[in-house]
Parts: sequence; C-alpha cells; structure tokens
Amino acid sequence: MKLIQDIIQKEFDSLLDTVKPLLGGSINDVFLVEFSGFSFVIKINDLDAYPHMFEKEVLGLSLLNKSNFKIPKVIKCGKFHNKAYLILEYIKPGGAMDWSLFGANLAHLHLITNENFGLPHDNYIGSLKQKNTSKKTWAEFYSEMRIYPLLKKAFEMSLIGKKDLGIGGHFCKQLSSFLPNESPSLLHGDLWSGNLINDQQGAPVLIDPAVYFGFREMDLAMLQLFGSIPSSAIDAYQDVFPLHVDWQKRVEINQLYPLLVHLVLFGSSYYNSVMNILKKYS
Repeated sequence: MKLIQDIIQKEFDSLLDTVKPLLGGSINDVFLVEFSGFSFVIKINDLDAYPHMFEKEVLGLSLLNKSNFKIPKVIKCGKFHNKAYLILEYIKPGGAMDWSLFGANLAHLHLITNENFGLPHDNYIGSLKQKNTSKKTWAEFYSEMRIYPLLKKAFEMSLIGKKDLGIGGHFCKQLSSFLPNESPSLLHGDLWSGNLINDQQGAPVLIDPAVYFGFREMDLAMLQLFGSIPSSAIDAYQDVFPLHVDWQKRVEINQLYPLLVHLVLFGSSYYNSVMNILKKYS
C-alpha cells in the first residue's frame, strides 16, 4: 500500500482513497486505485526481473490502437526504486460480450499489414522475452523466432530430450509445406480469454499484448487453446477478411507456440501436447 501511495504521490501529487487488488497473474501485481475522483489500474513488477516490460507493453498498446478495438489508455509508465509501474485507464467490465463485433474488429486488426514478419523491437509473452527479428516468410519467422528457440530452451531445462529436439528441428524444416502464402498481419500475440474483456456495453477490449506482424490464424488458434470461439465471431470475421477454407486444419500447428510457452513456464504437464503436434507434422 505504501509503495502505491508513493507512486501516486510522485505522479499526481495526490493521496489514495481506495486500493483494490485485481487478478494479475504471477508476473505483475495489479490494483484498481481511486483518488481525487479518478479510477486507474496500476501494474507493478520487479524492475530487474523484467527489464523494459512495461515500455514494450506501451508500444504494443499503441499498435493495437490502430485497430477498431477499445484499448486502455496509457496514463503513466515509470520506475520507483527497484519497481516498474504502468498506470492505465480503468475500463469497467459489464454486459455480455458482443462476439460479432469482436470478430469484425479482429479481422480489421489483421488487415493492418507490414512488409515483413516480425517487429522493429523485441517484447514479452508472459514473462518470456519474445524476439521479433524481421523475416520475409512466415515459415522462417515461426521456426526461427518462435518454435526452435523455445524447443532449445525446453531442452536446456530438461523438459524435452535430445531426440525430441531433433523431431522439432525436422518439424521446422517441413513447416513451409503446411502454410499458405499470406501477407503479415498485426497480431495481438497472446489472445486468450484472460486478455479479452468487455466494457459495460459489451464492446470487446484487448489488454496485455504481445504484438508482432505474423500469420493471422495464430490469434484464432490461441483463442481456441483453452476454449472455443462462438460461431458469430467467426462469421463476422469471415465477412470482413475471409479465412482459407482449410484454416481449421492448421490450428494445432498454430497452437504449438503457446503450448511451448506453457511448457517452459509451467512445466512437463504440457510435454505430451507439444510432442504430439511435433510428431504428427514431422
């Protein structure tokens, strides 16, 4: 509480009225703060453990602001002693999600394109650093910037064996044969249900981005990893930016990256899911 008060005093020269913890996961402490008639969300983490994480998040939110989605406004981003903090607009959640609007907005987001796959800067997905070095093709980017680096990390952590790493290498070599030729799309990059909320009118709101220019089916596959997407969302997406007729056949390939992220972050319970995909497509 004192840390939050010190930050509010520093940034706004004001005293706190109320502080309420919000669900923030294992990386950030997240609070709803109220003072002087204002309500903001403040996220706090260790400066040394996650260098420049919030600066990268600000850049990601700025890119998402080019879309039709509602995005929390950035109020302040700074450092206080050994802590980093990000202060955001508080968007009060409310009515049922407008899935048709979500689908249309996601399609418009994916219509934002770029010459190459990647991004001028690296960022984070969860607590993992995410390299975004530019590549001409999605197969190159997905194998060299996403799949193989995490396979190597999993191997170094003894989460997979040498034979598994070899299977992963063969998967990466085969990857281009499974993928259609598409231009890069701006992706949220970590689009699971926890990073998708809705305001009191039901309008979809995106938070906690891990943005880059990639293959648009990645966002759809991520959203299906622990649930399903309502048909109304898919229909609205298709009306704006039609998907390839066989897009569902690639869901597992596109889910491999978030599954590897979960393997590295949360351990061996994700091993079978990862290896089943690698063996199936190698």
